[in-house]
Amino acid sequence: MTANTEEKVYRLDAIKWLLVVAIVAAGVVGNSHFSAESILYRALGLLVLAAVAVFVALQTAKGTAIADVVRGALVELRKVVWPSRQETNQTTLIVLAVVFVMAIILWLLDTLFGFIASNIIG
Repeated sequence: MTANTEEKVYRLDAIKWLLVVAIVAAGVVGNSHFSAESILYRALGLLVLAAVAVFVALQTAKGTAIADVVRGALVELRKVVWPSRQETNQTTLIVLAVVFVMAIILWLLDTLFGFIASNIIG
């Protein structure tokens, strides 16, 4: 790609991002303007405008890069070995037990230090 072509692509990207901002602004203003309409219709309109804005944003260089990152994250997410229900329950019970024991220890220390401080102060 030549420098002149890259410059045109960047210029077009700026125009596309301005279009995305205009679409979002139209959604905000339209939602306020049509506040008397049903929330369902306003929500559907905002969803359509959001879909159009995302589609336009994905046509830019940065939008394509973000889409590639999301695709890569989804691939890595499929590789994760998730714990079983039993492992999750056991880990949760261990955490609750440790929290309970630490709460008792801190309560005992607080009581001890309070007793010592009250004896020193008088």
